[in-house]
Amino acid sequence: QVQVVESGGGAVQPGGSLGISCAVSGVIFSLTTVGWYRQAPGKQREKVGTIASDGTTNYADSVKGRFTISRDNAKNTVYLQMTSLKPEDTAVYFCNGGIVPRWNWGQGAQVTVSP
Repeated sequence: QVQVVESGGGAVQPGGSLGISCAVSGVIFSLTTVGWYRQAPGKQREKVGTIASDGTTNYADSVKGRFTISRDNAKNTVYLQMTSLKPEDTAVYFCNGGIVPRWNWGQGAQVTVSP
């Protein structure tokens, strides 16, 4: 079974930056597309972006130019670096399979953006 553990996040003012990471086990990580997702209070979970095994990234329009996804295959870890944060970025952030999110969901990382 694939297991994910998200860490990082926290609280920041608008315009600030935060980083979160996701450690993945139970899969051949270097061959796997991984996605970041988020769920804001009262809203459905949405895909933030993905990173393919070759490092190719794709982002939702709402975060393009502000968020960066990277990976370290030696550590089986994916990273999400967030800059120019907005209050509407407030959510719990999760990682999962990037093509179809069919792994067990982790506990997520809370990101709160407020003045």
